[in-house]
Amino acid sequence: MTIGKGKRPRDPNQLAKWLVDSSTSEASPSPPLPSASSLSAYMAAMGRKGGQIGGKRRLLTMTPEARRAAAAKAAKARWSKKEKSR
Repeated sequence: MTIGKGKRPRDPNQLAKWLVDSSTSEASPSPPLPSASSLSAYMAAMGRKGGQIGGKRRLLTMTPEARRAAAAKAAKARWSKKEKSR
């Protein structure tokens, strides 16, 4: 009996299935690793999605006074920036 290459699962149930699949040569091949550019694009999309959800949830939990304070702080930060000299 030869056990296939790859990382062994830690979960006992998954390990048992992996052992049976390996011993009967029914193990499915592992999916190919994505390229760096496609992985980067995927992670960027995930980050945008999380940011969109997070802002909406934060808005629902903030009181009107807290929203007003956050908006005032953001406006103050925007208008206090000095122009960069090139």
